[in-house]
Amino acid sequence: MNFALLVDFGSTWTKVRAVDLGEARVVASAQGPSTVTTDVTIGLEEALARLHATLGYVPRYHARLGSSSAAGGLRMVTVGLVRELTAEAARQAALGAGARLVGSFAYRLTRTDVREIETCLPDILLLCGGTDGGNRDIIVQNARALSVSAYAGPVIVAGNRGAADEVAEILPGAIFCANVMPSFNVLDTDQARARIREVFMSRIVHAKGIDRARGLLDDVVLPTPAAVLEGAELLAAGPAGDDGFGPLIVVDPGGATTDVHSVGESPADSGVVRLGLPEPHAKRTVEGDLGMRHNAACIVESCGADAIAAAAGIDVAHLRILLAQIAADVERLPNNAHERALELSLGRSAIRLAVRRHAGTVETVQTAQGPVRVQRGKDLGQVATLIGTGGVIVHAPHPRELLEAALADRGDPFSLGPREPRLLIDSDYALFASGLLARVDRKAAYELARQALRDAGEVASVSDSARACRRTGDTVHSPFLRIP
Repeated sequence: MNFALLVDFGSTWTKVRAVDLGEARVVASAQGPSTVTTDVTIGLEEALARLHATLGYVPRYHARLGSSSAAGGLRMVTVGLVRELTAEAARQAALGAGARLVGSFAYRLTRTDVREIETCLPDILLLCGGTDGGNRDIIVQNARALSVSAYAGPVIVAGNRGAADEVAEILPGAIFCANVMPSFNVLDTDQARARIREVFMSRIVHAKGIDRARGLLDDVVLPTPAAVLEGAELLAAGPAGDDGFGPLIVVDPGGATTDVHSVGESPADSGVVRLGLPEPHAKRTVEGDLGMRHNAACIVESCGADAIAAAAGIDVAHLRILLAQIAADVERLPNNAHERALELSLGRSAIRLAVRRHAGTVETVQTAQGPVRVQRGKDLGQVATLIGTGGVIVHAPHPRELLEAALADRGDPFSLGPREPRLLIDSDYALFASGLLARVDRKAAYELARQALRDAGEVASVSDSARACRRTGDTVHSPFLRIP
């Protein structure tokens, strides 16, 4: 058989998948601890030993590729001109490249801003500002402020091309690419995204120690969120570009953040005035306050302790005790009925809030010419498919109940969230693997993701042995349902 080895270096677990390229399916899965702080190869070799024990032999791999969100993921700071325009364009470029945004600044950088950038410890800084032929003073002044700062990491410049020569003199090591907003209200982030990923591969992987695994892999090619987004784009378009699922959403509630990816155009609605930048075809948002472990208390604060406790079937006092236990040990897994009920309650709330923030809104505004409907953000109302990935969804006894939290509230006339999509589960955490595999075989990558999807309406009770696997890292095989 022709195999590919696909690896994800996560913040807690290093996950490995052996994929039969001929049948485009996962034949074995395993995981080991992410030993990034010591030697990343230790956890990888442990995961590979479990994987090969399951297979019964060590295959010769046609491709061995990895993604990484370990050691805090790809930390980025963006600097732009106007917060709603070039600063927002920079933000979209960073998130689309799979970065974790730890700071976003607009206008002229102050000394306080520079100190904050230094404190953020970004891996990459994206410097933007001005349309081509527009304002060039701010990006030049911000380049000067950065040149005398303590930040010594890579700077990618994607601003007014008329200022490029002067910025290059101020920041001689900067990497230049096309302006993320070449003209007013025109978004062009593809080249900036590509440069961010190139820097990730050439520099950041080494800085975080992931390149120590290069003896066991061909390459670590993407930040994990970028691999998931590429897998989602492939599912939406299909291997030939026009035979996929069509517009879709992927929601991934995790321990530190809840990520939402949407692929598809925001349909034009006559009579509606759009505000802000055009929405990207492939959009990713990261909700850093909706992590189910690191930020569980923030979810409770956003939704209300009474609501979270009632949904979990516990009282508020018990909720506070459980939250304290999570805060004291963020790697703690639920081990009784109350803790599992709280995890589901937190998961539903994180999904609902994250998708609501990702989606746009429409409202009626009174003007001198009469009422006008105004749209902000992306219209997801007609999206045909909503996919859930991540442990809390895959291991839920009734995953459909969690995903239904993402649907637009029928009582909210302003929401542009998804209305009636089919609800599917990425049962074997295959989207990251699909995004990696697309680099060598798009057809196999598409089939891999497609075969891993199953209907969320199926009951997916987790056995005791599967729960134990989540603690020990042993192999789990998930049932597949072929989606037409």
